[in-house]
Amino acid sequence: MATEILINVRPSETRVAYIENGVLNDLKIEQKTSPTLVGSIHRGKVLRVLPGMQAAFVDIGLDRAAFLYVGDVRPNLDGDSPDLLEEDGGDETTDAGEAAIAPGTAASAAAAAAAIDAPDRPKIQELLTEGQWILVQVAKDPLGTKGARITTHISLPGRHVVYLPTLSHRGVSRRIEDPAERERLRELVETIDPKGGVIVRTAGEGATEGSLRADLDYLNRLWQDVQKAYEKRNKPGLVHAEPDVELRALRDSLTEDVDRVVTDDEETHKKILAFLSQFMPRFKNKVALYKEARPLFDQYEIDIEISRSLERKIWLKSGGYIVIDEAEALVVIDVNTGRYVGKRDLEDTILKTNLEAVREIAHQLRIRNCGGIIIIDFIDMEREAHREKVLESLREELARDRAKTTVVAMSNLGLVEMTRKRIRPSLVKTLCEPCSHCDGKAYVKTKSTVAREIFRDLEREPAGGGVDSVLVVHCHAEIGDYIYAEETEALEDVERRIGQSVVFKLEPSFHREQYEIFRSGPQLSKDLK
Repeated sequence: MATEILINVRPSETRVAYIENGVLNDLKIEQKTSPTLVGSIHRGKVLRVLPGMQAAFVDIGLDRAAFLYVGDVRPNLDGDSPDLLEEDGGDETTDAGEAAIAPGTAASAAAAAAAIDAPDRPKIQELLTEGQWILVQVAKDPLGTKGARITTHISLPGRHVVYLPTLSHRGVSRRIEDPAERERLRELVETIDPKGGVIVRTAGEGATEGSLRADLDYLNRLWQDVQKAYEKRNKPGLVHAEPDVELRALRDSLTEDVDRVVTDDEETHKKILAFLSQFMPRFKNKVALYKEARPLFDQYEIDIEISRSLERKIWLKSGGYIVIDEAEALVVIDVNTGRYVGKRDLEDTILKTNLEAVREIAHQLRIRNCGGIIIIDFIDMEREAHREKVLESLREELARDRAKTTVVAMSNLGLVEMTRKRIRPSLVKTLCEPCSHCDGKAYVKTKSTVAREIFRDLEREPAGGGVDSVLVVHCHAEIGDYIYAEETEALEDVERRIGQSVVFKLEPSFHREQYEIFRSGPQLSKDLK
């Protein structure tokens, strides 16, 4: 199976696509005007401590204050020794495909969970005071009206390991499945015995002691630089930023399984080679500069796949389809048979449609980067064996996802509730904005509805103005034309009720639902007539 990483660079944005056997498997888009903040480290100032929510708002130099939950606050913020993790860290985490084993997940999430559950856990008001300066790391980008989520448990990702300077924790990625290799890596980490916590990443499989030691030495120096930058800064703001998206992608995804790394920008090509020379020299021969006239993403039909993933309805090869509706904190997916009528019986048709939908749903969740709570409405299945088959297939497909997913059992109605870890905004949130015509509602009022609203408002107009006065309705052309063509009887009835004439002035710039009613004087009345 051919595996490639494609890097498309333009002045306004950088796009990284992960291709397996010609199929888009993962996509990252970072726009220059709104780069991701995940993994960046800031000097923050506590603005408000909220005992009722066991959280705090912290100024980290952004437009909106960041949100810090009590479970993400280190008990010994002012101490030099790392916090102890209550749980056994032997099988700590999966490897992340984001900037790190993302802050706020993995070890820091485990630390937060252990801290929350601990009966003697200090309250937020005992850990923080308003005006206090703290070192924090962004765990989630701002989403919608919410500010960034931050943590005081710092994680610094390297090639083979993630260094956790604020935690005493040792772990190995769950994606490394060989028990002997896991034990070997644990022993190497114990031999090196760094100050702080360590998680060996998936890319660390087969690494030597020298490779792990070099990684940790570099990350330890980086941590010292972060501390110095924090001390020097005298106001809220950035003290350490993650590398550009293309370098993060290579650090997190470039393995022996990848056949080629292709970029269409010469400067980025040089930057990648320099990065690999320092950290992963054995992969330098896999990097290629794309020089063809046809755009790189067109060569692999990536833009077609992106456009497809922005659609609400996704057709399946069989003729069935899925509908994906994304809200701020919830994604709903509906499965339908569509044009597929099957060959044997209804149950067989439903099962095949659901199984095909499972593969497409898992694919779309990765490409769209949907996160939060996800509800999947599969077509109802009478047989319990079919439900179990669909659910097991869904779990198998999601196992390939780099983001953490949790699937709950299927209900009798065929509903599956699941969660997917959300770190950065989804593809739709990145590339789209609410419709200016419908204001994000996804519908507009019918012409008849707007016409009847106009008639009701006309009846509410106070009497007066004399016999020569006229009520003038400024409205969209479609509404005026509709009233004169379809609602003349209703218009005459309104004029009879209010005892005045009504005329319409068409406004091309008006929204279809927008209208205004004015009362004219005698002279204007004559002009309109």
